Amino acid sequence: MTAATHSTLIPQVPDSADAVLEGLDPEQREVATALRGPVCVLAGAGTGKTRAITHRIAYGVRAGILQPSSVLAVTFTNRAAGEMRGRLRQLGASGVQARTFHSAALRQLQYFWPKAIGGSLPRLVDRKIQLVADAAAACRIRLDRGELRDATAEIEWSKVTQTVPADYAPAAARAGRETPRDPAEIAQLYAAYEDLKRARSVIDFEDVLLLTVAVLQDRHDVAQQVRAQYQHFVVDEYQDVSPLQQRLLELWLGDRDDLCVVGDASQTIYSFTGATPDHLLDFRGRHPGATVVKLVRDYRSTPQVVHLANGLLAQARGRAADHRLELVSQRPAGPEPVYTEYTDEPAEAEGAARRIRELIDAGVPAAEIAVLFRTNSQSETYEQALADIGVPYQLRGAERFFDRPEVRKAGSALRAAARFGGNDSLLDEAVDLPSQVRAVLSGEGWTTQPPAGSGAVRERWESLAALVSLAQDFAAARAGATLSDLVVELDERAGAQHAPTVQGVTLASLHSAKGLEWDVVFLVGVAEGMMPITYAKTDEQIEEERRLLYVGVTRAREHLHLSWALARSPGGRPSRRPSRFLKGLRPGSGTAAAGRTAAGGAGGGVERGFRGGGGGAAVTVPRRTRRTPARCRVCGRTLTDAGEMKLMRCEGCPSDMDEGVYERLCEWRAVQAERSGQPAFCVFTDKTLVAIAESVPEDERDLARIPGVGARKLNRYGTAVLAICAGQEGVGLDEDG
Repeated sequence: MTAATHSTLIPQVPDSADAVLEGLDPEQREVATALRGPVCVLAGAGTGKTRAITHRIAYGVRAGILQPSSVLAVTFTNRAAGEMRGRLRQLGASGVQARTFHSAALRQLQYFWPKAIGGSLPRLVDRKIQLVADAAAACRIRLDRGELRDATAEIEWSKVTQTVPADYAPAAARAGRETPRDPAEIAQLYAAYEDLKRARSVIDFEDVLLLTVAVLQDRHDVAQQVRAQYQHFVVDEYQDVSPLQQRLLELWLGDRDDLCVVGDASQTIYSFTGATPDHLLDFRGRHPGATVVKLVRDYRSTPQVVHLANGLLAQARGRAADHRLELVSQRPAGPEPVYTEYTDEPAEAEGAARRIRELIDAGVPAAEIAVLFRTNSQSETYEQALADIGVPYQLRGAERFFDRPEVRKAGSALRAAARFGGNDSLLDEAVDLPSQVRAVLSGEGWTTQPPAGSGAVRERWESLAALVSLAQDFAAARAGATLSDLVVELDERAGAQHAPTVQGVTLASLHSAKGLEWDVVFLVGVAEGMMPITYAKTDEQIEEERRLLYVGVTRAREHLHLSWALARSPGGRPSRRPSRFLKGLRPGSGTAAAGRTAAGGAGGGVERGFRGGGGGAAVTVPRRTRRTPARCRVCGRTLTDAGEMKLMRCEGCPSDMDEGVYERLCEWRAVQAERSGQPAFCVFTDKTLVAIAESVPEDERDLARIPGVGARKLNRYGTAVLAICAGQEGVGLDEDG
């Protein structure tokens, strides 16, 4: 079952604010209790970021610190927003607004338009591609289907980067974009598209953001009203924020800083749409007082999958790579990733289908298996291969679940039963909500056993079966729930496009798989020319392709299969080779390309900023360089508390600290802090000074082993600290180190 569709229904609402915090790991708890001021959560794949931020909101609400109506949580998909609302409701924090950027902006625009602009808001078009086609015809520009899609994407990119038609050509050149036609033609098409929208009195999704920004900028009274409503903001997937979305967020905030952002620069895979991780990476610079929490405990994937994921990023370059997180698996060991080479693409698809058939026969649910590929054009081969051996599948990104005819018809039947069920003989034998739903849907084609084979009949059954499963989850979470309650839940899910799980192998592109997870993942077509894709030319584009593969790898909980074909079709020249990204990672592929070692990633923990004149300096937590658990040097117990890990002993275990060394270190630190204009803890924390005074290091190697002493501080302060430890008189207080 995928993360996004996994039931978020919890049997019992926590009975107190403190109960909300139960079960969180130390870093997640830090997120949940950091309720004031700017907070930045750097969350690796599978580390429980949604859990952390929903518990943060719920804890604040339950503790009476946050008013539900004053909180706005924004994310990037309706599904994610729906999941967040469900989790908050089950944590006892109903009333919190959890929406996409577009949904939140549209709601505000609809409310304020009559006051700020006058009249009614222009009609919103769901799909702009037909408008682009009409604009192209008006310009006498002939576009094939692919060019039309690409031209539409260029218009979208221009608008989210706040680029007007006249500036498109130079802006595209600066961004290194591969334009589908001559940039001057795209600019002409873009201008005609805007003219056509005005003539037809319609707006698109990008206009929703642009118009909301314009209203908030121009109407101080409207901005004040919005800011009076929302005082606390949470932004999920912050690495995907576009310049336009960032501007809207700034207008929502005003001069306040009650903001919590969550993201992972290593999962930035939408730069072609205008998304940029710069807002995430620059957060500490814009908010020097920010608390930064790093989540690296991976609860999703086995150590074997995590090791491959870390290895991929260890070879990465660029700014995002400099801020990567090294994941630490919390799961038991599992099987090693499987690497398979095939002669051609049909053979690769057939091989994957056979292995999937074996897994299903062995008891793995089809919904727990996914086939992920780089481009949607690869899907057809796998659809055919799975259909040939009778394996059900679903295409992610295809027709929306709640738009399917059988689902709409089933919803109407359930709604009618909720109103007039007392006169329906079908429900005479139904004793609870699940049996009522089964009875109603049996009249729509649902049966206890699925039909044989695949095709349209099987797909309809899978849709109805998903509704039956949802009813069972809903009834388990809400004792005494009625058909009417379920209909309300379905309406809410339909509005948010928060679909239940359909039983079938998922076929999806790597981009559309983000945010999801499965027990078994087949990453197919992992060959040069496809991964990285042929048109990825620049270093930045190559690195984004690497991150895309990283996202694919981290979708797998336990079983991971990577494959590639030497030729496209049977009998073709076997000229392809495995992706460069796998060099040094798959068996027999030699050593990895030069890059950062796997130990070079940032470990988990908390960095606390401070408030002071001139912005101040940031506290830097040293990078963790060990994979083995930290253990108390006195009693041997595994340490998890950050403070205890600095001391390398339990708080309650006896200390053998040299009091004289500790006092001299404190005096020296005070002088250094005064000279640099920083708080004392920015030189060394109290715990680090205690650790130094307990171990009394004799040389730089001993000093470097102490948590809290990184390379930068060793270079700057090492000589003075070692002199103090050696008892040298007249050294330390009057030296910079």
